[in-house]
Amino acid sequence: MARVRKPTKIKEPVHLRMKALSDGSKSLYLDIYRDGKRTYEYLKMYIIPETDNNARKQNQVTMTAANAIKSKRIIELTNGEAGIETKEKVFLLDWMEIYKKNQEKHDKKDGNQIKVATRILKAYAGERTTLDQIDRKFCLDYIDYLYTEYRPKGKRLSNFTLRNYCRVLNSALNAAVRAKLIVANPLNELERSEKIRLPESKRSYMTIEEVRALIATPMKNEAVKSAYLFSCFCGLRVSDIVGLKWKDVFIDRGQYRLAVSMQKTKEPIYLPLSSEALKWMPERGDKTAEDHVFDLPSPSMMNILIKPWAKAAGIDKRFTFHTARHTFATMMLTLGADLYTTSKLLGHADVKMTQVYAKIINKKKDSAVNLVNGLFD
Repeated sequence: MARVRKPTKIKEPVHLRMKALSDGSKSLYLDIYRDGKRTYEYLKMYIIPETDNNARKQNQVTMTAANAIKSKRIIELTNGEAGIETKEKVFLLDWMEIYKKNQEKHDKKDGNQIKVATRILKAYAGERTTLDQIDRKFCLDYIDYLYTEYRPKGKRLSNFTLRNYCRVLNSALNAAVRAKLIVANPLNELERSEKIRLPESKRSYMTIEEVRALIATPMKNEAVKSAYLFSCFCGLRVSDIVGLKWKDVFIDRGQYRLAVSMQKTKEPIYLPLSSEALKWMPERGDKTAEDHVFDLPSPSMMNILIKPWAKAAGIDKRFTFHTARHTFATMMLTLGADLYTTSKLLGHADVKMTQVYAKIINKKKDSAVNLVNGLFD
């Protein structure tokens, strides 16, 4: 009797592998071997320690998506030359969960927004919508749904909140493009008029007279007072002031400067410090280069502490730590600095972001010239 030959096992050109990380999680990557060459593709997906049932379910979702990418790469390698296009399906809700975990892995604090946005997407599109089904029409209909139908607790949310939920989807789709699960993000293709519009923001700021009043008014926490006034004279966000270290401060040809990578934009800037700003910087003393310049409580606590100080100074307008940054911008423009220079001092990526302050200054000019109205009737 003829012996039955076992089928030859076909070697796959792509293997899904894991790399153990120091925190106990595992990073997923593809080991690709083709034509005698080996390459690696790190997926930015992670298997977390299975401490509970939710973690096990999350790992199952992550592995499903990772295997989908692996299958897609195999198809691309074996059939790409022949012009065959077969897309592996990845469900939108699965990808949103993966995106949320990846954001947490990188210490991003938007987990709750992603959770709510995922819930909205489930109500809008159901559980079986795949990433490749998201096109321009999907995005326009989703925006229309947020405007007209989405009513948590029976109330329509502000455009600002709705825009945040759209931003979450936009970021998740950009991540899917980077993972090569989709070719392009259709939200990026929408016209500005088709996106959720925001009303022009009203930015509260202190006038020069009000800054003088704050300087003259004592505050129990002198470090917080100094940090706020320092921001008034350099424009740094609270997150950048909290993270500021002595190694970031240097002197360049007699000019004090800060070398700061801004927390929000990650944009590196070299910020010159005026003598007014230096007045509110603490003495270094015996602090090392790695020590923080300001010894401060949390940003939320600082916002609580500064309100009684502002009230004591006679200020009754909206007052948060961020008003110091607005104060710096309007003060620079009021004193004659040009828009482009002010934009660079603020670390704005686009001068358009600074134009809102120019509008504030123009309104002040209008009010000033109108002061003479009626005086000579």
